[in-house]
Amino acid sequence: MASRWRSLTRFRSTTQGFILFTISLTVIHSLGNDADSLLKYMCKEPKIDDATQEPENCKDRLAWVECLPAPNISCRLSNGTLFKFNGEEVGFNKTIQCRNVSGYSYKVAVALSLFLGWIGADRFYLGYPALGLLKFCTVGFCGIGSLVDFMLISMQIVGPSDGSDYIVDYYGARLTRLSITNETYRRTQLSP
Repeated sequence: MASRWRSLTRFRSTTQGFILFTISLTVIHSLGNDADSLLKYMCKEPKIDDATQEPENCKDRLAWVECLPAPNISCRLSNGTLFKFNGEEVGFNKTIQCRNVSGYSYKVAVALSLFLGWIGADRFYLGYPALGLLKFCTVGFCGIGSLVDFMLISMQIVGPSDGSDYIVDYYGARLTRLSITNETYRRTQLSP
């Protein structure tokens, strides 16, 4: 009985190994045949403006990036002719998300809030002169308001008064806000 069990276990492990080997060979073979078709196009990196740390052509929270189709990709144009790319021509433009900035630095706002928030310098900088004056007269609401403002500014909840975004380093600590609107939330209708 024990020898029968050992031979069954050996057969099962050999069969599993053979199956895994066959699957891996099939995957490698299919990748080898389709390696040229894996790369369809490559988009260029956006040109970043040094002052705003955003793409240079950012308008209405969108910027365009040029994309180059892979060599030997053929496309049929609207007039019916077949165009074959060599990898150097721009095939299409792709939109990427960007942020509208107007000159308010995130680093400066956090530093002002940390060191001079008790006199309202952070609120004056961000364009809220009434709140800045109120913080100045009350010494930052006795320190509590300065602490609350520091947390709100560092979490990017309070931003510039003109509705723009902070200038943040391109690979810096950005905040992405998610919201539920009629376009992002789908409600299922109950049938009567």
